[in-house]
Amino acid sequence: MATSIVPYRMQPAGRERHMFATSDDNAMLRQVQATHAPDGREFNVKPLLYIIEDIFQRAAPSFPGFIQETQAQLDVLDDKAFQSGFFDMLDLLSSTINRISCEISCKCSGGGDAHATTLGIFNIVTSYSWDSKVVLALAAFALNYGEFWVVAQLFPVNPLAKSVALLKQLPEILERADTMKPRFETLSNLITAMLDLTKCIVEVKELPSDYITPDTPEMAAVTAHIPTAVYWIIRSIVACAGQILGLIGMGHEYIISTTETWELSSLAHKINSIYNHLLQQLKLCHQLIEEKRQIESYQALVRLMETIHIDNMKVLNRLLIHTKDDQLPLVECPTKRKVSIDVLRRKSVLLLVSDLDVSNEELFLLEQMYRESRQLSSRTESQYEVVWLPIVDRSTPWTEAKEHKFEALQYMMPWFSVHHPSAIDPAVIRYAKEKWDFRKKPILVVLDPQGRVVNQNALHMMWIWGSVAFPFSVAREEALWKEETWRIDLLADSVDPVIPTWIMEQKHICLYGGEDLEWIRKFTALMGAVARAAGIALEMLYVGKSNPKEKVRRSISTITVEKLSHTLPDPTLIWFFWVRLESMWHSKMKFGRKVQQDPIMQEIVTMLSFDGSDQGWAVISRGPHMAKAKDETILKCLTEYTTWEPNVPEKSFVVAMNDYLNENRPPHHCNRLILPGEAGRIPEKVVCAECGRRMEEFIMYRCCTD
Repeated sequence: MATSIVPYRMQPAGRERHMFATSDDNAMLRQVQATHAPDGREFNVKPLLYIIEDIFQRAAPSFPGFIQETQAQLDVLDDKAFQSGFFDMLDLLSSTINRISCEISCKCSGGGDAHATTLGIFNIVTSYSWDSKVVLALAAFALNYGEFWVVAQLFPVNPLAKSVALLKQLPEILERADTMKPRFETLSNLITAMLDLTKCIVEVKELPSDYITPDTPEMAAVTAHIPTAVYWIIRSIVACAGQILGLIGMGHEYIISTTETWELSSLAHKINSIYNHLLQQLKLCHQLIEEKRQIESYQALVRLMETIHIDNMKVLNRLLIHTKDDQLPLVECPTKRKVSIDVLRRKSVLLLVSDLDVSNEELFLLEQMYRESRQLSSRTESQYEVVWLPIVDRSTPWTEAKEHKFEALQYMMPWFSVHHPSAIDPAVIRYAKEKWDFRKKPILVVLDPQGRVVNQNALHMMWIWGSVAFPFSVAREEALWKEETWRIDLLADSVDPVIPTWIMEQKHICLYGGEDLEWIRKFTALMGAVARAAGIALEMLYVGKSNPKEKVRRSISTITVEKLSHTLPDPTLIWFFWVRLESMWHSKMKFGRKVQQDPIMQEIVTMLSFDGSDQGWAVISRGPHMAKAKDETILKCLTEYTTWEPNVPEKSFVVAMNDYLNENRPPHHCNRLILPGEAGRIPEKVVCAECGRRMEEFIMYRCCTD
């Protein structure tokens, strides 16, 4: 009859079973702490840990179902382990490793108390730090474990290994691989758990003291669990060693014990529980470290941006290159070719900062302006480059759909782009939000050839004046406003190329909008009749509404079919007409202009209030004069043309119309002004452009799907 030879730790002695099942971690911790007397000696445990991991991976049982590392992965471990000074370090540690190995072999083969054996190992490594203790103990076990599997793997092909294996009776055990597989699987799982927890302990030791100190609550919470973690790893080493030693010399008499497998599984569960808890605490430490690093990085960026430089390279390096290895951070969008930032040296650089929701209209018009500026490379206004900085919400996962959207936008751009949103430093994202007021809408930040920010958002002046606004600085923006007066040129000449022609021909120009087709028919008929009666050359252009959806498209179609007036050929141009007005508002607000003190602001508010209403409206202009009104007011004015007709020869058509409108204002009005929102740009007080009274303030959220 076969007899069961059970290693000492599996003997069902009441004391040992009680110690494993109900041991008080606090009492154990006091015993472990009593052995801890570090003398300050330190060594880099990483190379030794790489060797240990290499042994465990190469020694993995070659039974069916076990996953072994590829040769390439193992060669990487070799490269990591054999670093400069490794063998000198091993000379100093080899005696300690051998002492622990002997302690394990002697105590486990002779039977005894696992807890006492564990404490014996702690006494050997008393002068080492916690991470060194556990790595040295693991190295000693790896020595025994590796020796066992070297013989087991080589005995079929190596005569010496075969002789040693026969003495250890390994062939008979390995012949029963199917019955041994559960035992080795459990053993491998526990070894993996020990390695994971050991790496976690080493990672705690390597946390940078510049960013986290021992008295930091997060760090204190982690280090409080380290002695317990080290104890249970060494305790598990003792259990694993007992398993290996229990196999040697048993041959055909060995019988699988479910109690032994259960103990290894329980230890693996214990180790994994400690690991998961420690990992969560470690994540909190890493979060704290990352926060401090980001604060440091942000403050360094702020200082850099405030410093005077001889060129723009330092600033662009910091803004566009996240890591030092990323020496080709830019993509030339049309060709997808990666380039260095040298292509931007000593040039004005416009940073297009946006998320992935850039509208097609914005991209189309920016592209048009960019290409126009490139047609004559010798022109001053062509001496700038555009770089797209795509800023995305990193709190949500990066998906395949987002990747496709990013690539589609990149494909549409004729300029440069950062090669991927993930390449942008979080400190740069914070800087864009806090210093450049980037929220949701795209902004165009201008850096001069020395890397100074000369305009935090030149997009508005780009919409208003195009490339004429070069070099797009705030000073240039202010100078352009000083030259401007409210006239049809400012309002619309860049929207349709035919308008400058009409201006040159000294024609009367009428811009009108709204969505009510019946009003449009009535207005265009009346306006045409009055123009003929007055004998003036008139051109009418429909500019719709700021949100040119289906109703506006239907109006354009009807106006075109019925030949009521001119229309803009593309809905994008209607959008552009209104976004220019919004940009004028933003640009004026940048310089602290108030509606009641600025004639151009008053006209902008009037136009925006026209768009904010549900009614039709019209502006009639010739030369420096304009007349404007909405809905029934303008219709009444045209219907009563004979009333103010006598004034036309003396005053001109537009002035006479304007006088009539001013003298016949309706007694009541309700003007609705929808101001384009932008962080920090909405004034506390806005007055009505018609009567001068302060307007009531409401909050409106709009989602237009029409």
